[in-house]
Amino acid sequence: MKILFATSEVHPLIKTGGLADVSAALPAALQALGEDVRLLIPGYTPVLDKLENKRTVATFAVFPGQPEVRLLGAKMPETGVPVYVLDAPQYYSRVAGPYQYELGGDWPDNAMRFGMLSKVAATLGSALSPVAWRADIVHCNDWQSGLAPAYLQMTQSTHAKTVMTVHNMAFQGNFDRDWLEPLDLPQSCFDMHGVEFNGYLSFLKAGLHYADRIVTVSPTYAREIQTTEMGYGMQGLLTARNGDVSGILNGIDDQEWNPATDKYLAATYDSGDLAPKATVKLGLQQRLGLETNANAPVLGVVSRLTYQKGLDLLLESLPKLLDGGAQLVVLGSGEVDLERRYQQLAHRYPGRVSVTVRFDEALSHQVMAGADIFLMPSRFEPCGLNQMYGMRYGTPPVVRRTGGLADSVIDAKEADGTGFVFDETDSAVLYRTIVRAIECYRDENNFKRIQLNGMHRDVGWGNSAQRYIDLYRTIT
Repeated sequence: MKILFATSEVHPLIKTGGLADVSAALPAALQALGEDVRLLIPGYTPVLDKLENKRTVATFAVFPGQPEVRLLGAKMPETGVPVYVLDAPQYYSRVAGPYQYELGGDWPDNAMRFGMLSKVAATLGSALSPVAWRADIVHCNDWQSGLAPAYLQMTQSTHAKTVMTVHNMAFQGNFDRDWLEPLDLPQSCFDMHGVEFNGYLSFLKAGLHYADRIVTVSPTYAREIQTTEMGYGMQGLLTARNGDVSGILNGIDDQEWNPATDKYLAATYDSGDLAPKATVKLGLQQRLGLETNANAPVLGVVSRLTYQKGLDLLLESLPKLLDGGAQLVVLGSGEVDLERRYQQLAHRYPGRVSVTVRFDEALSHQVMAGADIFLMPSRFEPCGLNQMYGMRYGTPPVVRRTGGLADSVIDAKEADGTGFVFDETDSAVLYRTIVRAIECYRDENNFKRIQLNGMHRDVGWGNSAQRYIDLYRTIT
């Protein structure tokens, strides 16, 4: 099958979160299984800077009245997956992030920026494709490519089938209806049975309505988004399309995330010899200015600092844990108030708390390997990858039973337990669960059992990629 994977970010070219990791690993896994898969991504400045041997494969106008754009061809670093880059400097050649400018506001023309991405994805799956290659499947990811199924359904000729993957229902891409004409969408589609959602043009609603199949990134999340609590107003549409909705748990890139070969670690290790993990812990403590105490349980957090991630609940639990001898390492950025409160905690507990408010790829690997326990108390979590990184690195996670966390982590009370699971969104329950994890950490044999269970779990992309292939075949 010819599969076009349309995405707004992909590691290592551009990354703000887990979508970038999935966009790198899933196409590579599909290619390894023999499929003809190609990526489509906007030509942000970092993408153009990092890709080598780019060549122009087509030049064409996307929308009436808009300047022509170039479609560049290249290959992804390391995996060699072919990638098309949409080179439109007036929309993508900007300082700051792919979605927001430096002060944190959304780019005001995001509707055009990602409407263009969607339209090009649709074009590559239609008879109008400007290149010889034409997709059988257009696989869309989150709202940024959500208009592609709409454009394809409005195409008169034969065209590709579409799969819409929802990585997070909370992000919907809702814009004023005045964008319909610039995006070459007919007024007739601005309807509850189309792209309209609460009076807005919704990219995500378009994808959910027009796509042939809808996939979420875990089976539990596929059920959760059909409820009032987790559907963000779209639960009725999803329930009506229940037979077209499924959940496929994400995997991780088990070559990139491998403690036996990780280039970012001071020492490498595997399930046959966990001893070097202590060296990584010591290196982490030294790098971050923590007390070099081999016996102090190090709690790790690598996350967006947001309400969704439950990190406000964690703040309420931390003083007692830190006063009891634990250490905390936090890496991430997000809501200004949470950033400030965690930085205040670091000031209050010098030598016991380290807070790094930015993204740092090397440090994220070092935290995964150097921490003893990984904390992920999310209120909701469509899939989550960090809990799987933690298991892979022998750093058992503490998670709430929701979404992909429920599908990937087994509580330590079970014989095949891989972490510590709690149910209630409550700081006291979270505190007791972390205490249970620390008590287990002090029971060396029991803790090693949980570490090894996690390290032996198959969390790679092979099985999940095959499930996507099976899904594609049901609609082609």
